[in-house]
Amino acid sequence: MNQVMSGPGSDSPNKPFSPGSLQKPLAILAINKKEEEERRQRAAEERRQTEAASQPRLDGPKQAARPSAGDLEAADPMAGMTMADLLGPADQERRRQAPPQQQRAEQTKNRQVDDFDFDEEAFLAALDENEPIGATGDVVTGKVIEHESDGIYVDIGGKAPGFMPKSECGLGVITDLKNRFPKGMEVQVLVTREQNADGMVTISCRALALRQAWEKVRQLEKDGKVVQVKINGFNRGGCTCDLEGLRGFIPRSQLNEGENHEALVGKTLGAAFLEVNPDTRKLVLSEKKAALAARFSELEVGQLVSGHVASIKPYGFFVDLGGVSGLLHQSCVTGGAMRDLREAFQQGDEVKALVTELDPGRGRIGLNTALLENQPGELLVSKEALMAEAQDRANRARNMMRVEEQNAG
Repeated sequence: MNQVMSGPGSDSPNKPFSPGSLQKPLAILAINKKEEEERRQRAAEERRQTEAASQPRLDGPKQAARPSAGDLEAADPMAGMTMADLLGPADQERRRQAPPQQQRAEQTKNRQVDDFDFDEEAFLAALDENEPIGATGDVVTGKVIEHESDGIYVDIGGKAPGFMPKSECGLGVITDLKNRFPKGMEVQVLVTREQNADGMVTISCRALALRQAWEKVRQLEKDGKVVQVKINGFNRGGCTCDLEGLRGFIPRSQLNEGENHEALVGKTLGAAFLEVNPDTRKLVLSEKKAALAARFSELEVGQLVSGHVASIKPYGFFVDLGGVSGLLHQSCVTGGAMRDLREAFQQGDEVKALVTELDPGRGRIGLNTALLENQPGELLVSKEALMAEAQDRANRARNMMRVEEQNAG
């Protein structure tokens, strides 16, 4: 009986042996699978390269170096594409047909900050050019450019002209604006309202004239000047007048003819200032103070004056010097002793005395008769002789006063 041999790896010991029936070892199978996998990867790489080469280039004629296969898989599929590539030809055509202003806006929108050139001088010049012209209270100069029925337009250098209402064109009533303010005329105005949304400001000649008038009147008051005013009206309390375009008032108590003040309308009077207040627009004048100021300007210390006793007070005599009163104090009447002031003078008596004090601000004039005496108490004994020789005695007294001043100085 023949013996049947089983080959290696046979499933049945009774199967006949043949060379083709032998199986490959496991190590050889693993090597074959690895080679087949590498072949498939090389084929896939060649296929991807072929597909990439056949597709159109997305980033224009100048293309960056091609990345490796691993990088391509991890990279953003939209990397390297421009906005124009994404939007396509139709959108590019739409942009080209857009208005120039819109095209510039889109170009500026896409620019980087570093793309802009910054010129500091041009920037500051642009700020100056667009700076608002005319704050409230500013004085500006411009030219008349247009007339309207209710006012005029003046070019003052802003982005819009200034408008001056008809009521602000002057202190008085102006009926013909074209003749008063012809085109091209240069005018100085005061800004009374700052620019509105359109850049226009409100201006005024009248406000500027009033400001200048108040400034001038305040300076006249400061200098203690007497001004000439024309009476243009009256009421129960006094008279009204005009001064530098301003409305002034003179109370009846400050008029020399206060009892008949209605008759003063149309007359010109000298007046001094009692109150000047631009904030409350109060301008109060006095004719009596003006007379006092005028009289003060004629007087000087050491001068011999003549008047009459207007009243007698416990402290002395008030002497009327012709529009103003001087005080002859009891200590300046005589060098002698008096029991009563009437021993020296009675009301209405003529008095000649030296001026020893002048205070225009307080309206005070100090008088002295004791300096005219040759001996203390002489006035009480021979008053008539002293008054007759008053001029000569006054010269001697002035010399004595100068010596005393020099010694004191």
